[in-house]
Amino acid sequence: MNPPRPRPKLDQENTAFWTGGSEGALRIVKCGDCGQFTHPPRVLCRHCQSENISAEAVAGTGVIDTMTINHQPWAKGLEVPYVIARVALDGVPGVYLTTNIVNSPVEEVSFGDRVKVVFEEQEGIFYPLFEKVG
Repeated sequence: MNPPRPRPKLDQENTAFWTGGSEGALRIVKCGDCGQFTHPPRVLCRHCQSENISAEAVAGTGVIDTMTINHQPWAKGLEVPYVIARVALDGVPGVYLTTNIVNSPVEEVSFGDRVKVVFEEQEGIFYPLFEKVG
């Protein structure tokens, strides 16, 4: 079992993001007026201030934009080293997720690697992590 991750406080803005994994979906807020995506989730579009927003399932694929390998055991039971990466999501311009790259040895993870979302569930929260594709 994985060590507990910091638990987000669910609210009107972020519940769809943190629970979408129960349906296998990575959900990002999209504006129904200007069509732009907003992350982190907000109740208003960050581009046009519209309230006409909803969480939309996206492809859940992307590319590692930047990354680092962490060697510090910040939490009890946390195995090191592990990769912390920023993933540029496909089809979601301007949205990047800071996440962990899992299921690969850290020395095999590089900038530009193609990745896909996998979810780690802990007490009803579905943490979006990513693994290398192909």
